Amino acid sequence: MRIAYLGPAGTFNEDALREATGGSGDGEPVQAPTIYDAILAVERGEVDRAFVPFENSIEGAVRPTLDTLALEADSVTIVGEHDYRVRPSLIARDQVGLDQITVLLSHPQATAQCARFVREELTGAEVRDAASTAEAVRIVSEAGERWAALGSRRAAELYGCVVLREGVEDGDENVTRFVWIAPAGTEPEEGVAWKTSLIFSELGEDRPGALVEALLVFSERGVNLTRIESRPRRLELGRYMFFCDLEGAASDPTVAEAIEDLRGKAESVRLLGSYPTG
Repeated sequence: MRIAYLGPAGTFNEDALREATGGSGDGEPVQAPTIYDAILAVERGEVDRAFVPFENSIEGAVRPTLDTLALEADSVTIVGEHDYRVRPSLIARDQVGLDQITVLLSHPQATAQCARFVREELTGAEVRDAASTAEAVRIVSEAGERWAALGSRRAAELYGCVVLREGVEDGDENVTRFVWIAPAGTEPEEGVAWKTSLIFSELGEDRPGALVEALLVFSERGVNLTRIESRPRRLELGRYMFFCDLEGAASDPTVAEAIEDLRGKAESVRLLGSYPTG
């Protein structure tokens, strides 16, 4: 089985994949330059699975994942999830004082997870984005300037850098939820507890209570929503799509009835996946 993930070597995505597979060596990891490319590799049949970040306990949704699933990849499904504890480190090519760092590189998600540390400890640094945390460390390893990156300890070892400060995230419980992406129609593994993820949009004429009425299809049946988030549809200002996670499998009669009722209230409803939790 070929598994796409956000590379290069040394990303938190790679560390999470190792943990999720138990270091068993099952599957062939395939590096992708972006989350978009990892998911589209499944869509195109180039790999069997993708393992990508979905949301973070500090920063919230991973927008490239949501947008790719909603707008770019119609023929994939979520078949599982894995929670991973993320501990970003401040990394440089050589030992350097924090007040001497002129540029800080990282993936935007990692930078946001460490916003307080960056604001208070790296006051003289210009913050720049990189395609991944490992790519940021790689760039810093080749830079002759006093640059630093936010990344994993393993990335520092891989690229011959030093860890200036470990655990610089803004919260003690910095957890990222990763999801397994498979071709549409793939059956997930069996599980005791289930979760269903879906997107809906366009609730008809803009009027008070339209969103509440849509969500009532779940609460009236006792279906618990564990997450809801809006994202622009990229059509025009004021048009949104809503991402929901709810408890239960889509095959459960009560959940299936609620989703069917939602289809009568929204212009579009797409099931992203129904899968075991944990």
